[in-house]
Amino acid sequence: MTGGATEPPRRILYYNWVDYLDDERRGGGVTVYQRNLMAALAAEGADAVFLSSGISYDLGRRGLRWERVRHGPEQDRDRRYEIVNSGVLSPAHHSFGNPAQLEEPATQAAFFDFIERTGPYDVIHFNNLEGLPADVLTLKTRWPRTRVILSLHNYYPVCPQVNLWHQERAACTDFEGGAKCGACLPHKPDERLVRLANGLAYHLKCAGIRPGTRAFDLIFRQAMRVGGRGARAAGWLGRRLRGAPVPAAVRPDPGGFAARRAGMTERINAHCDLVLCVSDRVRQIAESYGISSAILRTSYIGARDAALYDQTRPKPMPSGENQTLTLGFLGYMRRDKGFFFLLDALESMPDDLVARLRLTIAALPGPPAALARLEALRPRLAGLRHVNGYSHDQLDALLADVDVGLIPALWEDNLPQVAIEMHARHIPLLTSDMGGARELANCPAMVFAAGDTAAFSDRIRALLAGEVDWHAYWQGARPPRRMDLHLDELNRLYKGETAPELSPAAP
Repeated sequence: MTGGATEPPRRILYYNWVDYLDDERRGGGVTVYQRNLMAALAAEGADAVFLSSGISYDLGRRGLRWERVRHGPEQDRDRRYEIVNSGVLSPAHHSFGNPAQLEEPATQAAFFDFIERTGPYDVIHFNNLEGLPADVLTLKTRWPRTRVILSLHNYYPVCPQVNLWHQERAACTDFEGGAKCGACLPHKPDERLVRLANGLAYHLKCAGIRPGTRAFDLIFRQAMRVGGRGARAAGWLGRRLRGAPVPAAVRPDPGGFAARRAGMTERINAHCDLVLCVSDRVRQIAESYGISSAILRTSYIGARDAALYDQTRPKPMPSGENQTLTLGFLGYMRRDKGFFFLLDALESMPDDLVARLRLTIAALPGPPAALARLEALRPRLAGLRHVNGYSHDQLDALLADVDVGLIPALWEDNLPQVAIEMHARHIPLLTSDMGGARELANCPAMVFAAGDTAAFSDRIRALLAGEVDWHAYWQGARPPRRMDLHLDELNRLYKGETAPELSPAAP
């Protein structure tokens, strides 16, 4: 292994709620990371296995089980497994408030059976717990020599919505003993319909009809139209036959959410050898919610794009009264990601500033009203480019003209993948003061108060006036973590050795 790495342990099991080669590209940056990690481990000859759960379901009455993944790409079929018919739906909001997220004996038994029949494993590394009951962490009582490691890519253990983001509109800093959780989701999914949809998708995929094809879309849409009506009708008829009234919407018991948070942290503290936090900010938050500082450790993830940091150089920043600045926003047109804040900030910005800005947006279209607002800004901007989504191999072309990347998060975004991708290309980042993105640069001059349009405008004015010291910015920046060095750190931690914490200037 390069970088002076230690030999990898004999067997590693990785878990995330969705397959890292998922046809529907679910899971965001965590899926990208897991895919890159599995590829790097394969190149190093490590024996790594992957398991997912909470997505695949049967339409019939077959039991809960685990199996090799039978759908999607043929790649890595010998090391990709999934639990079918899990008692815990994933992602988390599909089973929001369900006590099964803590205890679900049948799913726990299936998970333990998987370990028994495919293990033993030196390390079981959870990149999430969604799709499993947290009781699976008790595996050490049966396999005491197995290292149990949990990475915090989101805040699922303390937030059933995973991102400490209340009602899709504001950061949540106090759950009021669970009372706010009960009123968090604008629309709570019907678990019966979610299972029906997942079951239909699973059977279509196993039959070789893959998501994104015309056949899949037509069959799925038509079947769900009929099946959804059938599921609702069956529930209504069953209640009538039993003589029971149709239940009114009931707000979940706040005490259940308080018990969930306490139960999650108790299990993590009791059974995890390490909890890896993808940024210092995540570690601070985890500790504030009761996860033991003795097991918390900051571990910046390895990134495939990190190699670009040694191959690129910072571009000269535009300067002068007539120069324009190109800002880049990549990701999702979502409120928590700061997209609507960005619209608010640009709409309220003085004409003399906004007229000197070019804006590149690479994101799938959001609500029509958002697109209309974006288009209304076009005459005021020096330029506007909206790309309808993107793939990784398009990043170089997309970012070629971008001077400054925008990470205007309104929630404690752990460490956005897009921030790493831009930073690796020596594109400086203008970030909010929430989440871990600002740790890449460690430059207060490029940070503004989250949600504060005036503070954002002030930073734009400073950029256009040439007031940011770019030499100091890059001198203090943290190079993105190369995958080989990340693997070296993981292998040391897997063996219980001490891996040195990285200083801001270390890779």
